[in-house]
Amino acid sequence: MLKHIVMWRFADEACGHTKQENMDFVSKGLLSLLGVVPSLRDEQVGQDVLHSDMSYDMCLVCTFDDIEGMLAYKVHPEHVKVADYIAKVKTDRVVIDYEY
Repeated sequence: MLKHIVMWRFADEACGHTKQENMDFVSKGLLSLLGVVPSLRDEQVGQDVLHSDMSYDMCLVCTFDDIEGMLAYKVHPEHVKVADYIAKVKTDRVVIDYEY
């Protein structure tokens, strides 16, 4: 099994929307991928509640059977749509992928 964890910081305003509006749009888009991308087994999306200086704004945790499944997710057209939007509204991104 493979976990794919991504965290983002979002711009205060981007693409004509507030940070919160963009985060809500991204959350909805990411969650819509479950059941659409065949290799995506499970996912969780969370928004930060502490808002500390060290915090990221949003986190995505995905589960795949293997690396090949995650790579298929990465290029799936529906994921690409969401990822392209995120690229326009995020200011920072960190990722970890690990097998367990």
